[in-house]
Amino acid sequence: MKKQILVINPNSTEEVTHAMDAAFDPLRDLTGPSITSITNPNGPPGIESQEHADTVAIQVLDIVKEKEALADAFVIACFSDPGINSTREFTSKPVFGIAESGILSALSLGNKFGIIAILDKSIPRHIRYIRSLGLEQRLAGDIAIGIGVTGLSDETETFARLEVVGEKLIKDKGADTLVLGCAGMARYRARLQESLGVAVVDPAQAAVSQAITTLQLY
Repeated sequence: MKKQILVINPNSTEEVTHAMDAAFDPLRDLTGPSITSITNPNGPPGIESQEHADTVAIQVLDIVKEKEALADAFVIACFSDPGINSTREFTSKPVFGIAESGILSALSLGNKFGIIAILDKSIPRHIRYIRSLGLEQRLAGDIAIGIGVTGLSDETETFARLEVVGEKLIKDKGADTLVLGCAGMARYRARLQESLGVAVVDPAQAAVSQAITTLQLY
């Protein structure tokens, strides 16, 4: 039977789920695990504060409990990795958080990684998490574009700000690889990488890639 990766978007914005899922198309293979993305209907439109992250952590765990028998691996598609520890405690199946996976992928591509955040208030939450992973010394910087999750669909404005922030992280902070700080930024990865000339990691793609490898090998 074909193995199943379930990607959980902890926010309630379907557009984010669809855009993120489209970025998985290069990873879909007839012989590999299937990839299904779902939306948390009870979440906020965007996870933009610690309160949001704490609230959806329980909701993510509830979704995993409900779907545990149907999936072989889970991906938590929010850059706060909400509920990752409690979910790993609940299930013996592999659970990947996109922040952890995205950062680990960036570390294999460069010496110092920069994070492009959505909002300034997201940054302290990112720093706390990176510190908990013991990776703060490899962080070049974390700068916000000043656009919330639901505003990321404005492609002209969003891409312009991504370029500006990306250039600051590279030129001013010394980043040699970048991580997109929100699953809703997935559609911009390839174009931004071409524009800036450094590796740009979509953390949701990174997490799904790691899930595929794990299911294929272990």
